[in-house]
Amino acid sequence: MTKPSLPSHAVHLTTFAELEPYVHAFGAGHLNLLMIFGPPGVGKSRSVRQALGNQVCWIGGQATPFGIYLQAYEHRHEPIVLDDVDCLYADRLGIRLLKALGQTERTKTVSWQTAAPALKKCGIPRQFTTTSRVALVGNDWRTLNADVAALEDRGHLLLFEPAPVEVHRQAARWFWDQEIFDFIAGHLHLMAQHSLRTYCHAWELKQAGLDWRQGVLCRCLTGVALAVAKLKANPNFASEAERVRAFVRSGAGCRASYFRHARKLQPAAGSPKIMLAQATPPVNEVPPRSHLDQLRRRFGHLGNG
Repeated sequence: MTKPSLPSHAVHLTTFAELEPYVHAFGAGHLNLLMIFGPPGVGKSRSVRQALGNQVCWIGGQATPFGIYLQAYEHRHEPIVLDDVDCLYADRLGIRLLKALGQTERTKTVSWQTAAPALKKCGIPRQFTTTSRVALVGNDWRTLNADVAALEDRGHLLLFEPAPVEVHRQAARWFWDQEIFDFIAGHLHLMAQHSLRTYCHAWELKQAGLDWRQGVLCRCLTGVALAVAKLKANPNFASEAERVRAFVRSGAGCRASYFRHARKLQPAAGSPKIMLAQATPPVNEVPPRSHLDQLRRRFGHLGNG
């Protein structure tokens, strides 16, 4: 993965034990602006959500600066989380809004300078004050210009890059299928970048009666190595000799090629052996309210004013 272009003062974290004190400090009101960036699927949003609960204005997806302004007004003095809005800082109006919300003073003044008839329609002023704290969560970040650098200077920047085994241990805190969990554990050494979503995707395939093992393998292997791994994971073969014959018949390579790749697939010594605490899926969590969707239903399209 190409690392986000973060400034030198960004804090590099590799474990959840390092990340959690930051998100809890934000939840407790000690941090005014927290920015967490890192690869997808490693639990950044989950960690923030667990620390804040439901007392938060959660904005994600294709949020426009104008839509965020409306939400920041309606949820004045509440924590605001902007999740997966990686391109917002590249928008001129977006970075201006983020700078205002990220001011280091406890009370910030936020304004919308362009003409926006929707503001009058919504009964929202073109300027207001708020004590909202803000967390930005995303996969990528670029210091594009001085305005972005000014935003960086206002907050605490974290680059979160946990190793596959760390992601695996985190999954053990909530995942429930031991067979899937152990299979993934045996292939962690093949994963350059692991994702918590791999566990749920495998469960979906398993529930549908589909080849969930192949789904896991395709996330970490390609080519001949993938062909060998799929044969070794196929429970329909009674012996290694049968797998070799199937490999040669498929045209993927010769017997020597099979064993050469098979040796590379052997799990590293000391693969984690963890017994899951639960054996059934958790009760469905109530997703965070989509405040922007509520506004769209009330007022229609929310552009940039």
